Amino acid sequence: MPPTDRPRDHAGQGAASTVAAHRARRRLRADRARQLADLLRRQILTGAFQDGTLPHESTLATDYRASRNTVRQALDLLRAEGLVDRLPGVGTVVVARKYPHGLDRLMGLAETLREHGRVTNEVRTMGPAPAPAPVAERLRVPAGADVLYIERLRRLNGLPLSLDLTYIPLDIGTALLGADLENTDVFRLLEAITGLRLGHAEITLEAVNADAHSAAVLQAPRGAAVLMLERLTHLADGRPVDLEFIRFRGDRITMSGLLHRS
Repeated sequence: MPPTDRPRDHAGQGAASTVAAHRARRRLRADRARQLADLLRRQILTGAFQDGTLPHESTLATDYRASRNTVRQALDLLRAEGLVDRLPGVGTVVVARKYPHGLDRLMGLAETLREHGRVTNEVRTMGPAPAPAPVAERLRVPAGADVLYIERLRRLNGLPLSLDLTYIPLDIGTALLGADLENTDVFRLLEAITGLRLGHAEITLEAVNADAHSAAVLQAPRGAAVLMLERLTHLADGRPVDLEFIRFRGDRITMSGLLHRS
């Protein structure tokens, strides 16, 4: 290689090193912003900012030993989630809240959220329908047998919170046809109809994208992430009686539980 080309190579390597270092700093700041957003989100959800206003950026930077740029990025993440907004002359304010849904007790939504307001149900669809094979298998009914299918939009203080799709064996579900499903949890009605307490439930929780129908019903952006809770509830004698697919608006609910190491 001609000697005159060597300085150019060194210059190119130096430039590449500078770009790599810059990218590394950006990644590090993004990591720290995400960490800070997680801490602030927790405080927002637990009501730490009682007046609804977050401390000034400089105060947050000092309290969390972060740069102002990191604080701004963290607040941008929370604003993108719809939790906070920036108001001129006011600062960063909390504009939304999430409601806690416990996963360590088997309760209906109205029981779970009774301290936070009134849960109402809009029954969109209700009636007998042939059970799809996976539903029949999990409810232990003959393949193709009719089950009671219920679709409800559930609101908390008037705001759409969840879209519930429910399957119940028809010998139990028939008694629900005349029940007050608009103001009563299905769990309470199942216990009243069967004369048995509910025993346990198997649950699966995952994030899914809202389809066009779900998004429209929940008044959420199409494609927005929603929390999908799949729950198969059994009576105290072990019989499965309630298979539900519940889509929660992820910006209005949090899931929590108390776990013990066995």
